[in-house]
Amino acid sequence: MAPGLHLRGITPPLRLADYRLVAFDMDSTLINIECIDEIAEVVGRKAEVAAITEAAMRGEIADYGDSLRRRLALLRGVPLAALDEVYARHLQLNPGVETFVDACRTAGLKTLLVSGGFTFFSERIRQRLRLDYARANMLEVEDGCLTGRLVPRPWGEVVDGAEKKRVLLEVAELMGIAPAQTIAVGDGANDLPMMSVSGLSIAYHPKPAVRALAMLSITAGGMDRALEVLRP
Repeated sequence: MAPGLHLRGITPPLRLADYRLVAFDMDSTLINIECIDEIAEVVGRKAEVAAITEAAMRGEIADYGDSLRRRLALLRGVPLAALDEVYARHLQLNPGVETFVDACRTAGLKTLLVSGGFTFFSERIRQRLRLDYARANMLEVEDGCLTGRLVPRPWGEVVDGAEKKRVLLEVAELMGIAPAQTIAVGDGANDLPMMSVSGLSIAYHPKPAVRALAMLSITAGGMDRALEVLRP
């Protein structure tokens, strides 16, 4: 196997067409940034917020919802225009993402974005990549500024690891497929629950705890390197 690809419990080549659904994390997976950290930079609190983000992604903070609320509280008063600036100036798709998503679509897979990030960004990414489904947290806004809280939704409030797993399994059931026919792609500890029930788990430039458990880890190069293991 070429450097930068690490396999655990699988023997290539696998057939992409044997799967029916692929679920992606967004921040640091489909895109190059942690959006909440970049928003925090606007109010000079990036270091403080990023430290909590990093600890949560490493699994050192067990309650993702709590870590997210702590970070959001630090963003109260940030103007909504700052989010537009983050999207326009800092956010990029990670290398190989479009190629891999297109390969999945061509092979007949449905595509799902399930993110602990925010709908402000996830809906733009969903449209940009022409993904089928998306779920993320919704920021509460009053008078054009963030309140530091999330908007409650019919399914709950926070997309944490448990919600990512639930959404993956729910979409699979609605499609009439088994969890073994799903792929989950992520990088942080809150992706582990959905990765644990998928037929194939792919870790993209992951935290150590995620690399240790993923079936395929990409530690060098773009996401399209998964296609070295997954054939059409």
